[in-house]
Amino acid sequence: MKNKSTIEQLELFNLAKPLNLSFCQSKFTFIDLFSGIGGFRIPLEQLGGKCLGYSEIDTEAIKVYRRNFIRYSNRDETYLGDITQLNQIPFKVDVIVGGVPCQPWSIAGKLRGFEDPRGQLWFDVIRLIKDNKPKGFIFENVKGLTDPRNQESFDYILNQLKQSGYYVQHKVLNSYDFGLSQDRDRVFIVGIHQQIENAAQFSFPEPLNLSPKLYEFIEGIEKQELVKKKFSPDILFEGKIPASRGRFQKNDELNDFFIFSDIRDGHTTIHSWDLIQTNFQEKLICQTILRNRRKKKYGGKDGNPLNFDILETLIPNLEKDELEKLVDQKILRFIKDRGYEFVNSKISSGINGISKIFLPHSAVIATLTATGTRDYVATKFFDCQDPKIYKEKFIKEIYLKNKYKPLSSRDYARLQRFPDWFITADNESNAKKQLGNAVSIPVVYYLAESLLKIIG
Repeated sequence: MKNKSTIEQLELFNLAKPLNLSFCQSKFTFIDLFSGIGGFRIPLEQLGGKCLGYSEIDTEAIKVYRRNFIRYSNRDETYLGDITQLNQIPFKVDVIVGGVPCQPWSIAGKLRGFEDPRGQLWFDVIRLIKDNKPKGFIFENVKGLTDPRNQESFDYILNQLKQSGYYVQHKVLNSYDFGLSQDRDRVFIVGIHQQIENAAQFSFPEPLNLSPKLYEFIEGIEKQELVKKKFSPDILFEGKIPASRGRFQKNDELNDFFIFSDIRDGHTTIHSWDLIQTNFQEKLICQTILRNRRKKKYGGKDGNPLNFDILETLIPNLEKDELEKLVDQKILRFIKDRGYEFVNSKISSGINGISKIFLPHSAVIATLTATGTRDYVATKFFDCQDPKIYKEKFIKEIYLKNKYKPLSSRDYARLQRFPDWFITADNESNAKKQLGNAVSIPVVYYLAESLLKIIG
């Protein structure tokens, strides 16, 4: 029998349309804090839960939430308003869930933690748990909350929840492990009231052992598998494997994506001098600056401009006109009294608005975010197994022929596994922001399923 695709195996997340629980017996009740557009609600309703109330202050997210979930059959469902103004919940509830705002614990949010008013929302969460004592709770946040730099704050949150009468566990879960082609790490904090039998026996769900591919989720790209060749690290990395390689980068295979950056290097790194007609000497100048810009003897920054006197010692017979030509081509810029540096000096900005282009057969795309990305997906199947020409062939067949596309809000929804019946925001930008800020549906489903096995 032919193996089912990842999408087919996850089809249960497409079948459960909004439930009319007014006319059927629910298995448990819950409230949806920081409800966003309903990423927690969808899987909890699929598991038989009835939402008694929701809290959210983003007006655009509330519009989408109400459009999808607040219907004539449950229009009496309580809007709980701003959590900071919410005291005793006006009903008894089994489970409290929420994606607590994550910006204070991320680099993008400048790591302000409890100094950020959004970080202080944890105090309101803890207060509600203490006052209302649900059977259990699930809260989600960025992985950065567990970083050593946030350890004191994270320990405080966990200890306060434990002192409220709960067995509390936490774990970082990746969306890929639950069938999605997205490298998305999030920390989940689960609590079960100590009075519940076997409360301490809770365990997080195990990975599903699926092997999703981008072409299963993203519309408008060729769907074809690639049998990849194996290579020695000596061939791919000249004997030195970079320490920064992530989980989805194999040390014996060609990368499934191309990164556009002038300040990094590698067998799938595309530089501006690869895209602009440059001669051997100009490429040598750029590579020399790339290799030396981070050396401490040239300055204390993580990337220093190099002046002509330094470059002259590194490149035989260097002429100033050669550097000025690269300035004219907008590959380099000159900083007075300091020297030459790359114009494209931020990885997040990429080159010409592109940070990465992922191939259709890639296992994952980078984490979807509320602020958006400069990541693209190749629309054409790309098969090249020769490391010597891999990059050049990609530029010729994919980049120069515009065989790539940005992610749409529909792609975002599928990569988060929002069901097809879900109605996103009318504005494309708002829809992508809301979906990037949401939780991954299958992760919450299997996590909540494990919780319900304990609390009944």
